[in-house]
Amino acid sequence: MHCPKCKASDTKVVDSRVTENGRVIRRRRECEKCENRFTTFERAAMGNLMVKKKDGSYEIYSREKLEQGIWIACGKRPVTKDQIDEMINVLEDKWSSNKKTVGSQTIGNDVAEALKKLDHIAYIRFASVYRSFKDVDEFKEELNKLLK
Repeated sequence: MHCPKCKASDTKVVDSRVTENGRVIRRRRECEKCENRFTTFERAAMGNLMVKKKDGSYEIYSREKLEQGIWIACGKRPVTKDQIDEMINVLEDKWSSNKKTVGSQTIGNDVAEALKKLDHIAYIRFASVYRSFKDVDEFKEELNKLLK
């Protein structure tokens, strides 16, 4: 692991802790050259999970890509990183259980449903992009469902 301050490659682990219900290892590291301390997080890669896109093509699942899209929907909303991490952890467990492929439609629907429970505004933002509302009437219809 390279030091983010001086870019030296000689760092040592000072402390390790398990977080996120055993899914992540948090490590405190110290650079042996400049003595800068920094934190790294280690999680199991979901590299074996493939996403089947609408056009029939496949791509490797990317937690970072998913998280970025969720954060865009949650911009300036009272949603915490812990809430987003837990939501993604639950969804990843669902998608990866005995499967090697998950459809982008499934991912989008599952994220939308999870956001609906977490924050209605974030849900509407995400749904408006994901579901590609064609006009204001479709948007109103989705809002009315939410208000019922």
